[in-house]
Amino acid sequence: MILTVDIGNTTITLGGFTDDILQFIRRIDSDRTLTPAICAQQIIQQLQLQQVSAAQIQGCVVASVVPVLTPVVCQALEQLTGNSPCIVDKSTPCSVKIKGYDTSNLGTDRIVDCVAALKRWAPPLAVFDMGTATTLSVLDKDGCFCGGMILPGLQLSVDALSARAAQLPPITFEQPQKVIGTDTVSCMQYGALYGTAGSIEGIVQRVTEELGQAPTVVLTGGLSVHILPLLRCPVEYEPHLQLMGLYEIYREQQ
Repeated sequence: MILTVDIGNTTITLGGFTDDILQFIRRIDSDRTLTPAICAQQIIQQLQLQQVSAAQIQGCVVASVVPVLTPVVCQALEQLTGNSPCIVDKSTPCSVKIKGYDTSNLGTDRIVDCVAALKRWAPPLAVFDMGTATTLSVLDKDGCFCGGMILPGLQLSVDALSARAAQLPPITFEQPQKVIGTDTVSCMQYGALYGTAGSIEGIVQRVTEELGQAPTVVLTGGLSVHILPLLRCPVEYEPHLQLMGLYEIYREQQ
């Protein structure tokens, strides 16, 4: 089994692959106070829930957008498996080429998404990853990463709205029954959901104009499930694109 580990701002996601198939997904909190020992213990607990032992892990691959947690998780994995994990960063060779983009602060997660997307769909591609932030990664007709956008995430946006506006309460997301809200909570819910869906639709239209052809739109990330039913443009949906990309990069390195 190959263990893929995606260290995000909110959660550390573990994915186990056997024979190219994603067998399970487990998550632990991205707690900045984690030590390698505690992290290893939490990973063991998650593996045990899937009836997987550390001895079954033949290799590990890690990508991170939280630098302080990267060495912690890697040390934990090395303690568990006895082998150093493959760390994916902006210098890691992969199947996606970068064209005309300043890579000094390029998030590894965006390239990992693109590796998985390019494996499954023909370019051009517009990959929206909806997590703490919503990122757009664009691959041109030649399959080269040429840039994109970074937007405040769906949850982050409504949390900020509730925090800064005294009369607006915290909300949860439910599938809207209509467009026009009839109370404060529904107005906030519909505004967040339809506002995000409309933003994606408008961005796709503008990307199409800039590329000169319509890209295949790919939606991924934990919050994408709330937006997928509301989109009026054709979309390919893959919730586990990041883990799939990590697995592909691991295979490329072997």
